[in-house]
Amino acid sequence: STVTSLVEVNVDKNLIGSAMAGAVGGFNAHAANLVTAIYLATGQDPAQNVESSNCITLMNEDKENGDLIISVSMPSIEVGTIGGGTILEPQSAMLELLGVKGANVDQPGNNARQLAKIVASAVLAAELSLLSALAAGHLVQSHMQHNRKVASTNNPETNNDKVIIGSCIKS
Repeated sequence: STVTSLVEVNVDKNLIGSAMAGAVGGFNAHAANLVTAIYLATGQDPAQNVESSNCITLMNEDKENGDLIISVSMPSIEVGTIGGGTILEPQSAMLELLGVKGANVDQPGNNARQLAKIVASAVLAAELSLLSALAAGHLVQSHMQHNRKVASTNNPETNNDKVIIGSCIKS
């Protein structure tokens, strides 16, 4: 992918496409997927995905050196590091791994702010990845190769209306 193609895909998909679809707060490729994954892994309330996934992804080309400038604006990430699902062993271990488990006694709210930054950082990385795949044409290719391919069989009497496990379409 080139910087120019990334900027064009972002404008076409995330900005124009989302506006035409009537999106409210959803001018991004797939922020909700990352927010939900991190929320489940860290004991957050997955229902807060709705507000927390409000995201605008912006991409521009630096006029001086041609580098990509990318940002995500996520003004309503709702997270906590104490109570609720954060007390579950796997989720507590994940918060510990991220360095944000429990309350920060020296700076109250600091662990939650840091977790929100982690969420936004993961979303930014995933936006770059997905938009790069779209810009290069790899997303459709990989779906066709790995997800939509007819399963091979040695049985000539295969029922073609049967749904193949692991496939999202009929064979």
